[in-house]
Amino acid sequence: MSSIETFLSLLGDIPVQTVPALVKRKSRDFYWYSPILKRQLDSCFADCIVMPRNEEDLLKIASAARETKTRLTPRGGGTGNYGQAVPMEGGAVIEMTELNKLLWVKDGVARVQAGMNMLDLDRALQEQGWEVRMYPSTKRTATIGGFIAGGSGGIGSVRWGGLSSPGNVLALRLMTLGKEPEVVELRGEDARSVLHTYGTTGLITELEIGVEPVVNWQDMAVSFASFEEAAVFARDIALQSGIQKKLVSVVDGDLPPFFASLREHVPEGYSLVILMIAPAGIETVKLLATKAGGKLCYEANTRDMENTSGATPLYELTWNHTTLQVLKKDRGYTYLQCGYPADGTLDKVAEIRALFPDELMMHLEFFPMGGHVSCAALPVIRFTDEDRLNHIIAEHEKRGVNIANPHVVTIEEGGMHRVASPDLAAIKTRYDPMLLLNPGKMFSARTLEPQD
Repeated sequence: MSSIETFLSLLGDIPVQTVPALVKRKSRDFYWYSPILKRQLDSCFADCIVMPRNEEDLLKIASAARETKTRLTPRGGGTGNYGQAVPMEGGAVIEMTELNKLLWVKDGVARVQAGMNMLDLDRALQEQGWEVRMYPSTKRTATIGGFIAGGSGGIGSVRWGGLSSPGNVLALRLMTLGKEPEVVELRGEDARSVLHTYGTTGLITELEIGVEPVVNWQDMAVSFASFEEAAVFARDIALQSGIQKKLVSVVDGDLPPFFASLREHVPEGYSLVILMIAPAGIETVKLLATKAGGKLCYEANTRDMENTSGATPLYELTWNHTTLQVLKKDRGYTYLQCGYPADGTLDKVAEIRALFPDELMMHLEFFPMGGHVSCAALPVIRFTDEDRLNHIIAEHEKRGVNIANPHVVTIEEGGMHRVASPDLAAIKTRYDPMLLLNPGKMFSARTLEPQD
């Protein structure tokens, strides 16, 4: 009997899937945004899919994995972009979507199981007068645990910052693979230390997150004849403390033709500011748009759009969905993730655009940083080869623009500092001494030896 067969025999009645085609499909996420990761990960598949229904199932899975040295890769909605949910060394993918309940909400805090779909979570919160503070552009597919373990920010970040900003994630419950697998409760700094670690340090089962009072958000798109005008207006809206907003995005004039739901509303060649605005701010935004030389070219109710089959809420044209809209039509593109300094932000954006006028389609997302308003850029880039992409990255960094590289598979190499972290290695050693959790994704663990 193989080790995988032994592993499966120890699981009792826990649902599993071994049909090769289904296992292959559930061994995938959106790593193919990167032609480099596509080449590296296309041949990586699990041996089976395991579908726990509760923590008791997870404990049994963890114990069986230790006994048989089976690798475990957690998966939520499979919407990550860096291969977070792709098993690099076979083993079992743990599909977490059966852990899908909102446990409670009170005084702006919600407790939720990690496998709950984010749209379902938002709807459940709305019934009690609350909503999710922040979610990815993949809200209709992603799970809250997947977002916490694999993401960093999204719709809502213009107000609340990133997921790691204190107050956004208050606590999490983690299944460890120590000598005696157990569930631990982490709060505050301890909880934040395992954010965006791809499930390499434990399996998240529950989370406590900050939530906000429900708002009837309005989608608004404002067109401008130039990108510079659009960016200035967007930054101004992001700075306005009297306007409640959930999203402030800018795309240059080459991108709207890729947006099937919006392109007919945007004059050819015009850049676009995409907004989600609370009702009290709509009149003010319209006045400021006109004053800035923009034209309101589209508006709709956000939830009407997200609850209508076939409709597209504007947030699905922003963050990483911007790149997806392009890739639907042309797989010859890829993207970067850039952090611009708060000082001289738009001048630096203009400098980068001027460097690569024929290769880069600029896309900005505004958010607070260090007490100021700055922006992340997720530019869409015409891909030629890896050397050219690395040159574009180097030119950004030479000019003080930080790159979180989406073309590498490890946590650290995809971050701003790209060095091994003793702190991460210590957490890995403590919670996963046999190095069974999502192997290959933590650079800091590559020099560690498995400990029984």
